[in-house]
Amino acid sequence: MNKKRLAVAFSGPSNSGKTTAIVKVSNILQDKGFKVCIIKHDPKDKARFDKPGKDSYKFSETGADVAVVSPNKTTLLKKDTSTIDEMIELFDNFDYLLVEGLKTLDLPRISIFRDRLDETYFSVTDAIASDETIDKDEIPSTIDKLNLNNPDELIVWIDKNAKRV
Repeated sequence: MNKKRLAVAFSGPSNSGKTTAIVKVSNILQDKGFKVCIIKHDPKDKARFDKPGKDSYKFSETGADVAVVSPNKTTLLKKDTSTIDEMIELFDNFDYLLVEGLKTLDLPRISIFRDRLDETYFSVTDAIASDETIDKDEIPSTIDKLNLNNPDELIVWIDKNAKRV
């Protein structure tokens, strides 16, 4: 089956609602039968996927790349970073790729704001999704304005603006 392979990124300050927005968009798309992949940027290398004492942890501690394969999932623990192209190749067959973070990535980008705008995001932003706490008049006219509380509106924008990979 031919997949859409549309990629879009989400940015915004900590606690602005990025993860919540991505979860809502992902759930709606999957309910419609689409295959969704998500990449999360972990700039401070804080995420942990295995527990001390477990075999996968012991393998990972050797410095080797480790894949844990079970009937319902594959977890890859790779000892260096991956490019977006490597991730796309790994995921391969998908309709939507939603990326959280990675501001330098050349993807159409929705920045998410609540309470206050951060103008440092404007240069890498194609659309701003915000709630009623943001004065829409402060958003430059060159940036599309979306309702953070309306994930369907975000999906319409994604379908129109996402990059085909």
